[in-house]
Amino acid sequence: MIGIGGSNAATELAAISKDLSHVRPITEGERQQRRQQAAQLMQQNGIAALVLSASASLYYFTGLSWYQSERLVGAVLTADGKLIFVSPAFEESKLRETLGDQALIRLWEEDESPYALVAAILADEKLSGTIALDEAAPFFIADGLRQALSSYQIVNAMAVTAACRMHKSDNEISLMQAAKNITLEVHKRAARILREGISSFEVADFINQAHRAYGGSSSTFCIVSFGLPTSIPHGPDGVQYLKEGDMVLIDTGCMIERYHSDITRSYVFGEPTARQRSMWNLEKEAQAAAFDAAQIGVPCEEVDLAARRVLEAAGLGPGYKTPGLPHRTGHGIGLDIHEWTYLVKGNKTPLAKGMCFSNEPMICLDGEFGIRLEDHFYMAETGPRWFTEQSHAVDAPFGG
Repeated sequence: MIGIGGSNAATELAAISKDLSHVRPITEGERQQRRQQAAQLMQQNGIAALVLSASASLYYFTGLSWYQSERLVGAVLTADGKLIFVSPAFEESKLRETLGDQALIRLWEEDESPYALVAAILADEKLSGTIALDEAAPFFIADGLRQALSSYQIVNAMAVTAACRMHKSDNEISLMQAAKNITLEVHKRAARILREGISSFEVADFINQAHRAYGGSSSTFCIVSFGLPTSIPHGPDGVQYLKEGDMVLIDTGCMIERYHSDITRSYVFGEPTARQRSMWNLEKEAQAAAFDAAQIGVPCEEVDLAARRVLEAAGLGPGYKTPGLPHRTGHGIGLDIHEWTYLVKGNKTPLAKGMCFSNEPMICLDGEFGIRLEDHFYMAETGPRWFTEQSHAVDAPFGG
């Protein structure tokens, strides 16, 4: 077992050094470019304004990070690029900590309707026709706006939000690269602390500490599975304890400047059986086939189909049946860990520069074990580029 076991949490944590000197946060200039692009898309689609709720898109376009609650905090972006924030009056000082004194903020009191305020903003700007609503807005916001904006047509904002956010800038890709580099190093250290009898909770706690020690956020999620539970794609509830010969599946990530990493490694604790080794090699082959299929202009579904063809040729599936691959091959990633667009059957969206995806054609063998190798890639002008390279081997996941 190369790189698996032989160390402990204290030793590994003590060896971590933090270096984020290469990280360059998103600037207000880049956000301004995003808003200009959104305004152009609104003009092209006949949309008078975009209403953003407290979502990742609000942060993407404005830099304001806010939690979703029962009170509407958000922004109206007009088709000519004017940005007007909407906030409860008592939260104004908090918003200005981020936005500064120059931001346009319209306020509503606790006994007033924030939806009527949005209507007043649109009237003041002399806007009519179609309004695009953040697709992440909860129903109570959509319902409140529907009643307050009865003279407007309200449509899904994805034609604006997704169209902008799907195509990452070089700086966004760099931020995700920084996050993924950290998570890959955390994976290597997590593999080294494994020992017979260690609990899945102990491994997850180490991973969380290691992410923070490297300078990332706390783990945004952490799936640690041993043995039979590795066949459950998102892991079982409850604690597990590692045994000799178990397949290990660890899926985790962190954030740098709110941009996500998400990497999975599968390997065996002990000597792999012939079955474990052959299925692991098949998983790697399917992942490589998906990567090779991801070329500029190719429909997203072709990437999924390329991985599935490898698995079906080996007798798995067909389609989403198990034993085989029960879920899509990949998801977009950025400010949300799962975001547009998806590598799944039926998605005809052509691959284009700046798109970023997971590549994780998991093999689920019911009653035996599961294997997921997950790395991410981005689309360069000439084709796909790995953020992190494929795992090496089932008994040497991080190389010799």
